[in-house]
Amino acid sequence: MIRGTEDAPQPFGADAVDRAETHGTTPEQQTVLAILIALSCSHLLNDTIQALIPSIYPLIKKSFGLNFAQVGLITFTFQMTGSIFQPLIGLHTDRHPKPYSLALGMAVTLGGLVFLAFAPSYPAILTAAALVGLGSAIFHPEASRIARVASGGRHGFAQSLFQVGGNAGSALGPLMAALIVMPHGQRHILWFSLVALVGIVILTRVGTWYRERLTLGLTRAARHTALHRSLPRRTVMVSLLILLTLVFSKYFYLISMTSYYTFYLIGKFHVSVQQSQLLLFLFLAAVAAGTIIGGPLGDRFGRKWVIWVSIVGMLPFSLALPHVNLVTTAILSVLIGLIMSSAFSAIVVYATELVPGRVGLIAGLFFGAAFGMAGIGAAVLGKLADMTSMNFVYQVCAFLPLIGLLTGFLPNLERRKE
Repeated sequence: MIRGTEDAPQPFGADAVDRAETHGTTPEQQTVLAILIALSCSHLLNDTIQALIPSIYPLIKKSFGLNFAQVGLITFTFQMTGSIFQPLIGLHTDRHPKPYSLALGMAVTLGGLVFLAFAPSYPAILTAAALVGLGSAIFHPEASRIARVASGGRHGFAQSLFQVGGNAGSALGPLMAALIVMPHGQRHILWFSLVALVGIVILTRVGTWYRERLTLGLTRAARHTALHRSLPRRTVMVSLLILLTLVFSKYFYLISMTSYYTFYLIGKFHVSVQQSQLLLFLFLAAVAAGTIIGGPLGDRFGRKWVIWVSIVGMLPFSLALPHVNLVTTAILSVLIGLIMSSAFSAIVVYATELVPGRVGLIAGLFFGAAFGMAGIGAAVLGKLADMTSMNFVYQVCAFLPLIGLLTGFLPNLERRKE
């Protein structure tokens, strides 16, 4: 069983919190790196499975005779399933923590994966995609809460480490699809069930660690510590709306890359499917690298600064992307991934500081918004591609980072904590 970093016997219940506070550190201030790594690895496994779906779109499109709008509807289905359910699940687990819900979510994802491998029709594919989305909806809110409990006050670092696992999984999905599924066919999706089974084992052990913390009362301080002072309710609501708008700009652009980048490369540069997926892997690997950088920078310099640089800083590169050759496209996509991806962990931590004590709700809301925006974006951009061209889609998406200018209206929480 995962024990974290504790070597000596620990005091129990409220006495544990009181004794830790007497010595200047609460249990929540002790970073439990083993738990954070386990959560990050589980996030990697979960998002590897998620990334598998768009990675096999060329195979599915050809096998079932789909147009781009129908391809976009697949993404819309599993993203919107996650979007709708995540805030509700987060709100429920804020009040009633569920240590083993993470393993349950992975089990639901496993069911969707098996169904996808044997799906005989387009409606069956949509059903499988919905199950994968539901599994992720169950996973993310409680995983974010546990990451915060294990963060030791280094909330940006913890969220980035958790998030980078997901981004690494998103990068691995296309690579594994190119090596396993694309050459051999739909049934070989079953190999990914091993990934889900490993995730269930890890998350069961993490759930046991978290259940012990709940039993001993060691999460009390983490749930009730306010990190800001004197923010009016209206300011909080407006700030949350701005953050959600920033998530819209980030994920609309991100879905244009994850769902349609391979089609863009194949159509414009006439590369093979495998080559396009390798270039997608480079972009997603850059996204993973940028994510792990963003959280610690936010801890040190402030979340607002990271959000500002991350979203607006990619604008020159996104504007240039539709007008360059293949090599420059690959280079610009890596730069875009690095710069853009540092924003999300900073946004989530910033939002939890706006609304302390509601980690599950906030995580569910923002992960759900990310899923929802990505789902809507996939459907809208797919329809736009059918009506115009994939190159036109990227010309339109190039201007999305301009929305990042709204960051200037966010309050500076670091000043309020002084």
